[in-house]
Amino acid sequence: MRIGNVEIDGKVFLAPMAGVTDLPYRILSRELGCSLLYSEMISDKGINYRNCHTLEMLKSEERERPLALQLFGAEPNSIAEAAKYVDSLGIADIIDINMGCPAPKVVKNNEGSALMKDPKLAAEIMKAVVKAVNVPVTVKIRKGWDAKSVNVVEMAKIAEASGIAAIAIHGRTREDYYTGHADWDIIAEVKQNINIPVIGNGDIRTCQDAKRIFEKTNCDAIMIGRAAQGNPWIFRTLRHFLKTGEELPAPTLEERKEIIRRHLDMLLEYKDDYIGPREMRKHATWYTKGLPYSAELRLKFNQAESREDFWQILDSMNA
Repeated sequence: MRIGNVEIDGKVFLAPMAGVTDLPYRILSRELGCSLLYSEMISDKGINYRNCHTLEMLKSEERERPLALQLFGAEPNSIAEAAKYVDSLGIADIIDINMGCPAPKVVKNNEGSALMKDPKLAAEIMKAVVKAVNVPVTVKIRKGWDAKSVNVVEMAKIAEASGIAAIAIHGRTREDYYTGHADWDIIAEVKQNINIPVIGNGDIRTCQDAKRIFEKTNCDAIMIGRAAQGNPWIFRTLRHFLKTGEELPAPTLEERKEIIRRHLDMLLEYKDDYIGPREMRKHATWYTKGLPYSAELRLKFNQAESREDFWQILDSMNA
């Protein structure tokens, strides 16, 4: 499929997730079949102030391409300036605008899904970013702010009119957070009302989920979020299933152990010996979720402070 002038091999995308979709995790996801990678959401102000931590989040590698970098903000001029800077670096094939994050610390600043309550401001932001850059601009939104203000169809039409090249829709409102069931019917309604690509998001955990959302919504691609945490194999599995109708077996214990080792080594390389192991704790817990001894492993991983600690835990794991 295509988003603007960007050719994408496949229809299974990695959703942007704070604290998850950093450079190491994106590389692993790409190696395991992800069609389009999204960065963590990155603050426009952090970029414009050249904050060191924020600039670290912009690190990328050629092997990630195509890559979408996601920005968030509430001021058209500020987010456009940040987008222009990112575009000048030549690291992003697509710039995505976050209008879906439900976190209180984000929405209190009128950012993320708070923009669903202000279509006029949302339109100004989208138009400003589209005008500022040379790459396609996309947006990720939710069903609405709450059950009484479901306005995703209106917002999608505004996005298309603003020059947005594709739109990703999470089928929950902001007030839903991640509870209940994602509304795929509303994604289908958006698809019927606009001509740009629609990316379906929410409750896609299995091959059968992927099949149903494509059938129900006629969406152009799907975006995998929480189901990819500790499970980058999901991209390989879904791609294979969508091409062949065959479901691949789950990863073996040895595959899980190997991916933990590789993931940790990349965190050590791209971050440092202190941050890397501590960030690896949650990932290792996700990778081993569902195993008979996962509770015991979680306790051990949460105490690990070095590469050697993780190796020792992994060496003690038996099928």
